[in-house]
Amino acid sequence: MNPIMSSRHSVSFLLLVVGAAAFVLLTSLSLPVVVASHFDAAGTANGFMPRAFYVRFMLAFNVVLPLVVVYLPNLALCNPRARINLPHREYWLAPDRRAETVAYLCAHSFRMGSGLVIFLAYVHWLVVRANGQFPPGLPSSWFLGGLGVFVACAIIWLALLFARFRTIPR
Repeated sequence: MNPIMSSRHSVSFLLLVVGAAAFVLLTSLSLPVVVASHFDAAGTANGFMPRAFYVRFMLAFNVVLPLVVVYLPNLALCNPRARINLPHREYWLAPDRRAETVAYLCAHSFRMGSGLVIFLAYVHWLVVRANGQFPPGLPSSWFLGGLGVFVACAIIWLALLFARFRTIPR
């Protein structure tokens, strides 16, 4: 079995993706036949789609997108001929360290993918809440707050990645 697929990070990530899919399916049951799916900066609905299409769209966004974003790079990293661009590449990708470096990069990508799944499920939850009122409205502050948290987490993720490979241990 591929080591990526059997790692605890992969199992946790896949469980999170399955949970997000179940969340989208179950919470979509309360949506109207025509879903307000896009909102302007003031939170007023300005785009609509049939519920069935919305559910498929959100499942693709919550399941397919994170799987592609995480597993394609991880599969590429496991290729021994993969060109990995890191600071101090010669040190971190030396034959005796390569497996550990690739394992770290894969685990780190699962963390980012998990954040993406959580953010996308949050956006779906906001849409469900917005459609629970008449007329449908999405509080911009809730969306911007969630987006701010996601961006802050992405910045921390990047900082941790750079900090890990910035210097060579003595």
